Amino acid sequence: MRLKDKVAVVTGSGRGIGEGIVLRFAAEGAKIVVNDVNEADAKNVVEKIKAHGGKAIAVIGSVASRAVVQQAIDTAVKEFGALDIMINNAGITRDSILHKMTDEQWNQVVAVNLTGVFYGIQCAGIIMRQKGYGKIINISSTSALGNAGQLNYSATKAGVIGITKTAAKELGPKGVNVNAIAPGMIWTDMMKNMPPETIKQMDAMLPFLVPMNRKGSPDDVANLALFLASDESSFITGQVIFCDGGMKI
Repeated sequence: MRLKDKVAVVTGSGRGIGEGIVLRFAAEGAKIVVNDVNEADAKNVVEKIKAHGGKAIAVIGSVASRAVVQQAIDTAVKEFGALDIMINNAGITRDSILHKMTDEQWNQVVAVNLTGVFYGIQCAGIIMRQKGYGKIINISSTSALGNAGQLNYSATKAGVIGITKTAAKELGPKGVNVNAIAPGMIWTDMMKNMPPETIKQMDAMLPFLVPMNRKGSPDDVANLALFLASDESSFITGQVIFCDGGMKI
């Protein structure tokens, strides 16, 4: 098992990419703190892990609150004795074209997608630098390069890249790896909830947008996260890896 007895906190892991990551990590021997704003989703994932003999516990709340992030990390240390891996995955969208975007839409996305990542890196980094070991993985997006109708989302995901590279420089001398994953078109609830006509148009354009000619799955991202969380990636830090089927070549 590639993560045997490692302890991981994964934010936004009640469904979608986060769920895919925690299920894969648990299968590889990790003990998991599942964080999500939706209590039912988080507890459902915990039960899935336990049903397969794994160890997991849920911490409910939004990463827009420093107290929630700190609680998740404190729970990892209290319940499982350590913190080895921090995955800052929680994210939301509040899409709107530029001239119609409200302050509320902007502030909500920044609070979760950017400030939440800052809280995760800072709170986890304090523990990891003292330990001399740690893996921090931040989930960015191909939208970091710009996407019409997602000014707020794109700004935060670009910000995550800047945070990742700066934290990698600061924490590298302390034995902590910090990397980012930028998923592309991943078939999650966030995408499934798009208007049917939008999904239809996207499918029609798929062969022209994605060289691999398919949408990705949470497992695709989880496989990459597993590598970055394992000791196999010990000399990789400050990198942004696009998991997008070649969409942004």
